[in-house]
Amino acid sequence: MPATPERYLEVQNSEEFGRLRHTLRRFIFPTTIAFILWYALYVLLTAYARDFMAIKLVGNINVGLLLGLLQFVSTFVIAWYYARFAAQKVDPLADEIYQEIDQSATAPSEEGVA
Repeated sequence: MPATPERYLEVQNSEEFGRLRHTLRRFIFPTTIAFILWYALYVLLTAYARDFMAIKLVGNINVGLLLGLLQFVSTFVIAWYYARFAAQKVDPLADEIYQEIDQSATAPSEEGVA
Protein backbone atom coordinates (compact mmCIF):
# COMPACT_ATOMS: atom_id res chain seq x y z
CA MET A 1 0.00 0.00 0.00
CA PRO A 2 1.50 3.39 -0.97
CA ALA A 3 2.03 6.11 1.58
CA THR A 4 -0.70 8.71 1.96
CA PRO A 5 -0.33 12.35 0.90
CA GLU A 6 -0.43 13.28 4.58
CA ARG A 7 2.58 11.04 5.19
CA TYR A 8 4.53 12.77 2.43
CA LEU A 9 3.69 16.18 3.94
CA GLU A 10 4.83 14.88 7.32
CA VAL A 11 8.12 13.73 5.81
CA GLN A 12 8.53 17.04 3.97
CA ASN A 13 8.25 18.87 7.29
CA SER A 14 10.60 16.48 9.11
CA GLU A 15 14.06 17.32 10.41
CA GLU A 16 15.64 14.64 8.16
CA PHE A 17 14.14 16.15 5.01
CA GLY A 18 15.27 19.61 6.13
CA ARG A 19 18.79 18.24 6.56
CA LEU A 20 18.64 16.77 3.05
CA ARG A 21 17.53 20.09 1.57
CA HIS A 22 20.23 21.95 3.51
CA THR A 23 22.91 19.54 2.30
CA LEU A 24 21.82 19.93 -1.32
CA ARG A 25 21.55 23.70 -1.12
CA ARG A 26 24.97 23.98 0.51
CA PHE A 27 26.43 22.39 -2.62
CA ILE A 28 24.15 23.59 -5.40
CA PHE A 29 23.89 27.32 -4.71
CA PRO A 30 27.60 28.15 -4.39
CA THR A 31 28.52 25.88 -7.29
CA THR A 32 25.86 27.38 -9.54
CA ILE A 33 26.84 30.95 -8.66
CA ALA A 34 30.53 30.19 -9.25
CA PHE A 35 29.81 28.62 -12.63
CA ILE A 36 27.54 31.47 -13.75
CA LEU A 37 30.19 34.02 -12.75
CA TRP A 38 32.87 32.02 -14.58
CA TYR A 39 30.68 31.83 -17.70
CA ALA A 40 29.80 35.55 -17.49
CA LEU A 41 33.51 36.38 -17.21
CA TYR A 42 34.17 34.38 -20.38
CA VAL A 43 31.34 36.14 -22.25
CA LEU A 44 32.43 39.59 -21.06
CA LEU A 45 36.06 38.95 -21.98
CA THR A 46 34.96 37.73 -25.40
CA ALA A 47 32.86 40.84 -25.95
CA TYR A 48 35.07 43.55 -24.43
CA ALA A 49 38.64 42.24 -24.17
CA ARG A 50 39.25 41.05 -27.70
CA ASP A 51 42.93 41.92 -27.63
CA PHE A 52 43.42 39.85 -24.48
CA MET A 53 41.43 36.91 -25.86
CA ALA A 54 43.44 37.03 -29.11
CA ILE A 55 46.81 36.55 -27.38
CA LYS A 56 48.42 33.51 -28.97
CA LEU A 57 49.66 30.89 -26.53
CA VAL A 58 50.88 28.05 -28.75
CA GLY A 59 50.53 28.04 -32.53
CA ASN A 60 46.96 29.04 -33.37
CA ILE A 61 45.70 28.43 -29.83
CA ASN A 62 44.80 31.70 -28.16
CA VAL A 63 43.48 32.69 -24.74
CA GLY A 64 39.87 32.75 -26.00
CA LEU A 65 40.04 29.20 -27.29
CA LEU A 66 41.68 27.97 -24.10
CA LEU A 67 39.06 29.65 -21.89
CA GLY A 68 36.27 28.30 -24.13
CA LEU A 69 37.59 24.77 -23.77
CA LEU A 70 37.92 25.27 -20.02
CA GLN A 71 34.15 25.96 -19.97
CA PHE A 72 33.60 22.37 -21.10
CA VAL A 73 36.18 21.04 -18.66
CA SER A 74 34.61 22.90 -15.74
CA THR A 75 31.16 21.56 -16.67
CA PHE A 76 32.41 17.97 -16.59
CA VAL A 77 34.34 18.56 -13.35
CA ILE A 78 31.23 19.97 -11.68
CA ALA A 79 29.14 17.02 -12.89
CA TRP A 80 31.73 14.53 -11.63
CA TYR A 81 32.07 16.31 -8.29
CA TYR A 82 28.29 16.48 -7.85
CA ALA A 83 27.95 12.73 -8.56
CA ARG A 84 30.62 12.03 -5.95
CA PHE A 85 29.06 14.47 -3.45
CA ALA A 86 25.59 13.01 -3.98
CA ALA A 87 26.81 9.43 -3.51
CA GLN A 88 28.56 10.33 -0.26
CA LYS A 89 26.24 12.90 1.34
CA VAL A 90 22.85 13.10 -0.36
CA ASP A 91 22.00 9.50 -1.23
CA PRO A 92 22.42 8.16 2.33
CA LEU A 93 20.04 10.82 3.66
CA ALA A 94 17.55 10.20 0.86
CA ASP A 95 17.74 6.44 1.47
CA GLU A 96 16.96 6.98 5.16
CA ILE A 97 13.90 9.04 4.28
CA TYR A 98 12.78 6.51 1.67
CA GLN A 99 13.13 3.63 4.11
CA GLU A 100 11.06 5.54 6.67
CA ILE A 101 8.28 6.15 4.13
CA ASP A 102 8.43 2.57 2.88
CA GLN A 103 8.24 1.16 6.40
CA SER A 104 5.24 3.31 7.29
CA ALA A 105 3.49 2.33 4.04
CA THR A 106 3.98 -1.41 4.67
CA ALA A 107 3.20 -1.31 8.40
CA PRO A 108 -0.12 -2.95 9.30
CA SER A 109 -2.93 -0.51 9.74
CA GLU A 110 -4.51 -0.16 13.17
CA GLU A 111 -7.97 0.39 11.66
CA GLY A 112 -8.54 -3.33 11.03
CA VAL A 113 -7.56 -4.33 14.59
CA ALA A 114 -10.52 -4.63 16.94
